Amino acid sequence: MREYCFGVDVGGTTVKIGLIRTNGEIVEKWEIPSDTSNNGENILSDICASLDEKMEQWNMTPNDIEGVGIGLPGPVLSNGTVLNCVNLGWGTFNVSEKLSQLFHGVPVKADNDANVAALGEDWLGAGKEFDSIVMLTLGTGVGGGVVINNRIVQGFNGGAGEVGHITLNEEETEECGCGRKGCLEQYCSATGVVRLAKRYMEAHGEPTKMRDMNPLACRDVFNLAKEGDAAAIEVVKQMAEYMGKGLGIIASVVNPQAFVIGGGVSKAGQYLIDNIEGYYRDNCFAPCSNAEVRLAELGNDAGIIGAAALVTRSEETVILD
Repeated sequence: MREYCFGVDVGGTTVKIGLIRTNGEIVEKWEIPSDTSNNGENILSDICASLDEKMEQWNMTPNDIEGVGIGLPGPVLSNGTVLNCVNLGWGTFNVSEKLSQLFHGVPVKADNDANVAALGEDWLGAGKEFDSIVMLTLGTGVGGGVVINNRIVQGFNGGAGEVGHITLNEEETEECGCGRKGCLEQYCSATGVVRLAKRYMEAHGEPTKMRDMNPLACRDVFNLAKEGDAAAIEVVKQMAEYMGKGLGIIASVVNPQAFVIGGGVSKAGQYLIDNIEGYYRDNCFAPCSNAEVRLAELGNDAGIIGAAALVTRSEETVILD
């Protein structure tokens, strides 16, 4: 195996890129803008131009590169075909083939960005002690990635791991972004926590500093809860109960050794984990109750490290059909 590879994490605003040794050591990392004009037609060529520039700086040739791994914000088939990336303006095409053609024929592996982040945490982050983990990314939405026996579970058409859309509340009247109602994402994302807080304040007249926050943010809810604000504490409990029930459902299907919690909401730290754990133990099948719940460790580097892992651990994808 060659010494170097590139890890690429494509988002709707920026593309994170890392020059990474195949043992996982980050040599250098940087970002370029995601040019989503004209349905994102320039994104891959911009990535290639950036990789070429970096190789020139490091006096490298394509023969020094084991491959390029790339994480994408949409469903991706095992052959590198992306089915739809709304945030980028992309339809269906084979990203692995296209990027390889543009970048000197260097091998390219592609997968969903949440899967890639999970693989990164499994390789070098909070899941490195385990063979099987489920990662949940709690941000504007809720993403997920399933790694079993150190291998990504993609599913039949790239849809495995979409844990944010487990139905938890059949009485919900508001629609989730997916078009359904009562999804885990509606309660456990950053926007979901704010939704719970607003509903709580509408239903209860007690004083709370949350009423003084305009606009109210998820971090405000957790900070106030840590300070002892009774209403904020109740909102956190509601969110944690939804999370615990969601993790219990997931555990009954894949029985992981650990859950890894990342994304912006995870900045609440161990306080978040402590609240979730009890509800998880109460809502899971008993033989699955020993799974650990941990905070993600790699932060914004999870994507580029996991993308590199697609190259260095190239056989580690599972297709369920």
